[in-house]
Amino acid sequence: MTTSLKDVYIVAACRTPVGKAGRGVFRNVRSDDLLAHCLRGVIEQAPGIDAERIEDTVIGCAMPEASQGMNIARVALLNAGLPQQVSGQTVNRFCASGLQAIATAAQRIQLGSADLMLAGGVESMSQVPMIGFHPSFSPKLFANGFHSEEVAVAFGMGLTAERVAERWQVSREDQDAFAYRSHQRALAALKSGELMASARPYEVEQRLPMLADGSIATRSIEVSADEGPRADTSLEALAKLRPVFAQGGSVTAGNSSQTSDGAAALLLASEQAVKDYQLTPLARFSGFSVAGVAPEIMGIGPIAAVPKALQQAGISQQQLDWIELNEAFAAQSLAVIRELDFDQDKVNPFGGAIALGHPLGATGAIRAAMLVHGLKQRKLKHGMVTMCIGTGMGAAGIFEAV
Repeated sequence: MTTSLKDVYIVAACRTPVGKAGRGVFRNVRSDDLLAHCLRGVIEQAPGIDAERIEDTVIGCAMPEASQGMNIARVALLNAGLPQQVSGQTVNRFCASGLQAIATAAQRIQLGSADLMLAGGVESMSQVPMIGFHPSFSPKLFANGFHSEEVAVAFGMGLTAERVAERWQVSREDQDAFAYRSHQRALAALKSGELMASARPYEVEQRLPMLADGSIATRSIEVSADEGPRADTSLEALAKLRPVFAQGGSVTAGNSSQTSDGAAALLLASEQAVKDYQLTPLARFSGFSVAGVAPEIMGIGPIAAVPKALQQAGISQQQLDWIELNEAFAAQSLAVIRELDFDQDKVNPFGGAIALGHPLGATGAIRAAMLVHGLKQRKLKHGMVTMCIGTGMGAAGIFEAV
């Protein structure tokens, strides 16, 4: 006896604006507070639901320690004021953690074991560094010497981007041109208002010392726009930047993704829940896949994952109207685009991580929130979120506007 999978709908989605790590607006904001803000946001977008019927909360986080530890999914949902009956789990698939969280939540609904699920992602790269505070690689990875493929698990991702650029012959000029286009598209989407349609403004409270009398002044600022896009960048400015990962290389700070802080959340519902609560879906979740590749060229992961996801969704690549390809680096983005023959007009219409930032475990959920709102805004049908993943993997998720 076989049972068909149930449909899964995205009925609410929101994200924080994305801040620059280390010096940006969210540098002193806890990750669980950013995530709680988004969880409250999606509940507000579906005011008629019975929150106690939410079966579980699945949250992606790439470095779940310090302020992001202690099962941040559960901590944030309690901070958000959700009923105590709602449970939470934190998942980690590095850069695809947020997308993996959506897929994991969707699978519960597909199997009929849940009608309502929360999913999302969060990362503060201001408060937790990219490889955590106490990284410890397995010594077995180095057992066959420093030239074995497994050693590449410990490579900095910038070095893998250099290898991709060399193997796929992606020039420095092409990388810089791709980076410039990312900023220009992001700036245009900011100006039109489309970029922030998925964002929920966040109020940051700042405490300032008053030297005159020794008191502490408090003020609040509303963060309503992404910090990353740069109106002052140019091809000339990008060309002047030095390579930062390899001597004589082509990967620079300007053609790499920005380290960032941010969060996103989505509310997923079964067809029965959509009817029960008279919800208006944004999109249907229709496919997800992950695949492994050689760690030393981890950036080409989407090349392996995308065909599998499309097959699962039952559509062709030509049917995709919108492709969110996370721009970990311009080098790997261009290698994927060329290898899969993507239409560049469909790739990152609002710009990618080079302009908008890459808060690791949050990015997949942020990109999914942007995508489902963008499909609705532009009356498009099929969209995909895809990305490379550290240690050599790729992931892809397919969404269909309804």
